[in-house]
Amino acid sequence: MAGRDNNPSGHPPSEQRVFFEFTQVGQQFRVAAIDEATGTEVVIICPPQLGQPQMQRLALQKLRHKLGLPHDSAPPPARPGKYA
Repeated sequence: MAGRDNNPSGHPPSEQRVFFEFTQVGQQFRVAAIDEATGTEVVIICPPQLGQPQMQRLALQKLRHKLGLPHDSAPPPARPGKYA
C-alpha cells in the first residue's frame, strides 16, 4: 500500500488533522494553525473578544488558502439591495 498516495499522515484528505496553538500576547491572541501532513504553519493575531471557534475558523481558512485547498463553506448569499 505504500506509495499509493502522497498523504504521509495516512488520513483521507477530508480527515487531515490541524493543530491549533493559542497564545495571549498582551491584549491580543496569537493563533497558530499547523497542518499535520505537511508541517505548514500559519499565524493570525485576533482580539480577545472573538471566541475560540471563530479564531480557529479564521486560522483554518488562512491555512487552507496557503495550501491551495478549496474553502469548506460557500460564500454567503448575495443580499438584496435597498430601494430608496
